[in-house]
Amino acid sequence: MSIIITGGGTGGHLNVAKAFKEELNKRGIKPLYIGSTKGLDKIWFEKEEGFSEKYFFDSSGVVNKQGLKKLDSLINILKISKKCKDIIKKRNIKAVISVGGYSAAPASFAAILSNTPLFIHEQNAIKGKLNQILSPFAKRVFCSFLPPYDPYPVSEIFFEKRRIRKEIKTVIFLGGSQGAKEINDFALNVAKKLEQMGIKIIHQTGKKDFERVKKEYKKLNIKADIFDFDKNIVAKIEKADFAISRAGASTLWELAANAIPALFLPYPYAAGNHQEFNAKFLVKQKASFLYDKKLGSKQLLDIIKKDISPYSKKLTTLAKKEGAKTIIDEILKNN
Repeated sequence: MSIIITGGGTGGHLNVAKAFKEELNKRGIKPLYIGSTKGLDKIWFEKEEGFSEKYFFDSSGVVNKQGLKKLDSLINILKISKKCKDIIKKRNIKAVISVGGYSAAPASFAAILSNTPLFIHEQNAIKGKLNQILSPFAKRVFCSFLPPYDPYPVSEIFFEKRRIRKEIKTVIFLGGSQGAKEINDFALNVAKKLEQMGIKIIHQTGKKDFERVKKEYKKLNIKADIFDFDKNIVAKIEKADFAISRAGASTLWELAANAIPALFLPYPYAAGNHQEFNAKFLVKQKASFLYDKKLGSKQLLDIIKKDISPYSKKLTTLAKKEGAKTIIDEILKNN
């Protein structure tokens, strides 16, 4: 069966695309990939094995553009959609799976125009602009934050390394691969108090802020496990009992899969403020916490004194195994 996976731009989208590709490969299916020359698509997948073909088109976002630039982007997407439609016809494509992001637009529109089944994976609690447009035309939209609460495609290693946390002896600060200055500053602000409480620190700084943060810990005379980025992030997470993190969907569900409660500091400029809504999903389930600026570092210090096992146990009921398998099963069943 010939299938297209499309979308990307960010690591969150591409993580899901990779999970779907690997699941299809297990079934002897090598999908095609259609992405953009912009964003991270080409960096991630240009040399990736397991795809039968890869196409990177010069597509770009529309939402944040004004006037003629917006019009130019729309015209360009339509031109690329025609190329994608030709690929669908030539390769006898049976389904298109969109993981979202602007690079998903051309192939998704081509699927609709060619009457090819379109399946959408919406990562976040709030639908992106593109998915809002495409959803009425999709055969199925998968989302972990909305009924029927489809499982999120998380690497099985996070489940394998899962343990119930009871007391907090080690905290991990996670700003993502790019880092987050807000989280880095928060960590440095609270580091001395954590040390006084006998709490160990693991800290992902991001590449840009690594040297500054490293120097600040040295000034504070605190020995912390500081790193800029680690592909094997589960090895760091499994050592920790609590996380302070952004609330991108992939990170949120990886933490949930590992049963590690978190204090989420959502990225305030995320489209539609989706990170805050992501975090609130777990907070409403009493499985994690949302940062309160009024409380500041006191909030974390108060949480450390809690028995966090009820939060950790709740996460095990929310994060479901075999997300990619379950979704691909559903897609193949509907074709």
